[in-house]
Amino acid sequence: MVLKGLCERIVASKCTSKSSTETVDSTQVPAYLKAGSSDSKFPKASFWSSIFTSGFSVVESFSESSASEKKAVHSRSSGWAAAVRKVVTSGSMRRFHERVLGSSRTDISSSDGDIWLLGVCHQISQQESSGGVDTNNGLASFEQDFSSKILVTYRKGFDAIGDSKYTSDVNWGCMLRSSQMLVAQALLFHKLGRSWRKSVDKPVDKEYLKILQLFGDSEASAFSIHNLLQAGKGYGLAVGSWVGPYAMCRTWEVLARIQREKNDLGEPPLPMAIYVVSGDEDGERGGAPVVCIEDAFKHCSEFSRGQAAWTPLLLLVPLVLGLDKVNPRYIPLLHSTFKFPQSLGIMGGKPGASTYIIGVQSEKAFYLDPHDVQTVVNISGDTAEPNSTSSYHCNVMRHIPLDSIDPSLAIGFYCRDKDDFDDFCSHASKLAEESNGAPLFTVAQSRSFSKQVSSNDVSGDNTGFQEDAFLGTDHVNDAGTNEDDWQLL
Repeated sequence: MVLKGLCERIVASKCTSKSSTETVDSTQVPAYLKAGSSDSKFPKASFWSSIFTSGFSVVESFSESSASEKKAVHSRSSGWAAAVRKVVTSGSMRRFHERVLGSSRTDISSSDGDIWLLGVCHQISQQESSGGVDTNNGLASFEQDFSSKILVTYRKGFDAIGDSKYTSDVNWGCMLRSSQMLVAQALLFHKLGRSWRKSVDKPVDKEYLKILQLFGDSEASAFSIHNLLQAGKGYGLAVGSWVGPYAMCRTWEVLARIQREKNDLGEPPLPMAIYVVSGDEDGERGGAPVVCIEDAFKHCSEFSRGQAAWTPLLLLVPLVLGLDKVNPRYIPLLHSTFKFPQSLGIMGGKPGASTYIIGVQSEKAFYLDPHDVQTVVNISGDTAEPNSTSSYHCNVMRHIPLDSIDPSLAIGFYCRDKDDFDDFCSHASKLAEESNGAPLFTVAQSRSFSKQVSSNDVSGDNTGFQEDAFLGTDHVNDAGTNEDDWQLL
């Protein structure tokens, strides 16, 4: 009763004052949220279960009722429903949800050890402090590093996507936003270096602004949500629908190629080759995915049109590390990937609620959350005020247990040159050796060698491929065949 009363007071406050969140247009509510949908793949849920369904977003589905029930209560419930929809997309309801369920936390303890953030160690542990390391400086360094990472969230008020009426991606675009964040970090590292930090009192860096412009919310921006959805149609991407990490990785591969062809004479928006490390093209199934060095060379050569033997490289490794949850044997391995100097973090989260995981401390996973709703902004080259880009950064360092993330995820790595790639391969090979026969992925010189290894060394847990389990749904391409195959480890 206390909980119900508290929620009713929040709703009441929203009913008596204007909300900063726009009214939800029925034409923009994702199909899985529309009540009474006869072909919905999502189960019916009560009002209360819809509030507590996800650890990241406040409500992922609204309650459904039969047609007769709707007719009986429509006149007296329409106002209530509108109020609830305003509340569930507002910041106050999100904060209420997190306080009640403790879905994410922001506390940082030095007793939990040092923090690894995309290949950089921030020393804040008490053990290190006895040796002369200032843990306060370590924490300040981590906070500055964290807040300098580019945040991309739900937006509202952009031009309609394609022929649809969608002017917002609220409640369905979190995986697209998570992927934008990962690629944005790759560009940030490539253009400005890993040591770059956002300044609060100096003019905004022009290269930094150019990166943000690529992720604007219009067709004119190379890596907008509009262009991602268009490029990913062959992998099941559609306006108003969720998507899994594998399809997202393949979509970036397609979009980067499209944008490169548009800029045939100049530098492409993504000045690096993309290598999606996944299943064998010839149909070989089973075992961990393999980073083939010959394939990496091939991708670089194709990207440079044969003009260079090697180019900067973005590696994307989509994985399924269990069924309902991550197999515990993979948790230490996931933790170790953040120690790679080439680390770009993880696209993943909980079912239907993707986030961008960028750091770890002991059992904690620090993440940037795309689920906050912000009004669309236009970043121009003339922007000079540091605060003008504040919506692309976050000072709240949320974390969840690493072992609570969904087993469907994708890991990213950025290799600046051949030496950097060789160093990545060295770290990856060492990690595979320490995996007790169950690596996240392995490294081989050629595809033929990788087939030989996989046939001789398949773990009992490596049961082959499965379809995209991130949402428990199938993604079917235009040809009617399932393209979203995953490596199930």
